[in-house]
Amino acid sequence: MDGGPRLLGTSAASKPVRALGDFFAMCLDVVVFLFKPPWAWREFLLQTWFIARVSLFPTVMLAIPFTVLTTFTINILLVEIGAADFSGTGAALGAVTQIGPIVTVLVIAGAGATAICADLGARTIREELDALRVLGINPVQALVVPRVLAATLVSLMLASLVTLVGIIGSFFFAVYFQNVTPGAFAAGLTLLVGPTEVIIALIKAAIFGLAAGLIGCYKGISVGGGAQGVGDAVNETVVFTFMALFVLNVIATGVAVKATFGR
Repeated sequence: MDGGPRLLGTSAASKPVRALGDFFAMCLDVVVFLFKPPWAWREFLLQTWFIARVSLFPTVMLAIPFTVLTTFTINILLVEIGAADFSGTGAALGAVTQIGPIVTVLVIAGAGATAICADLGARTIREELDALRVLGINPVQALVVPRVLAATLVSLMLASLVTLVGIIGSFFFAVYFQNVTPGAFAAGLTLLVGPTEVIIALIKAAIFGLAAGLIGCYKGISVGGGAQGVGDAVNETVVFTFMALFVLNVIATGVAVKATFGR
C-alpha cells in the first residue's frame, strides 16, 4: 500500500527529466545530421519561406512602436541635457543592441516556433513520421534539421530587418517630430555602434532562432493525444520558447557587454 503513492510521485517527477533528456538527445541528432548527407535542401527552402511568411508582418508591426517609444524616450533625455544632436547614437544603440533582439524573441517565439510545432504536430498525429521510419527515413534528418536551419536563417533576417526599421523609423521621428538635423543624426550613428555590436546582435539572433527551432520541433514530434494534444503542444511551445529566449537574451547580453567593455 505504501509503495503505490511513492511510485506515482517518482513517475511524475521523472517525466520532465525524461522529456529534457529526449530534447537534448534530439539536439545531438540534429548536430550529427547537419554534417551527414543527404541534405533536405528543398524542405529547407520551403520552410524558410514558410517561417518568413508567418513572421514578417508581426516583425514590422512590433518594430515600429518599439522604435518610436525607445527613440522618444532617449531623445527627450538628450534634449533635456542639450545633446539632441546625439539622437542618432541613441537610436543606433537601441536598435542594434535591444530592439532587434527583443522583437526577434517575441516574433520567433510567438509566430515561428508555434508554426513549426503545429506543422510537425499535425504530421505526427497523422502518423506521417512513423511512415517515414518504415521507409527507412529518419524524421530528424528529413524534417527537423531543415526547420531548425530555416528558423536560424529567418531569425538572422528578422534581426537585420528590425535594425533597419528601427534606424529608419528613428530618423523620421527625430528629424520630422523632434527637429533634429539629418546630418547630426547620421553622424551619430557610428559613435557607439560598430561592427562588433552588429556581429554580436546577429549572433544573438542566430542563437534565438536555433533555440526556437529546436523547441518547436521537439514539441511537434513528441505530441500525443490527437488534435487537442497539438493545441496543448503549441501553447507549451510559446511558453517554453519565451522562457528560453529571454534567459538566452540576458546571458548573451551580459557576455556581449563583458566582451565589449571589458577589453
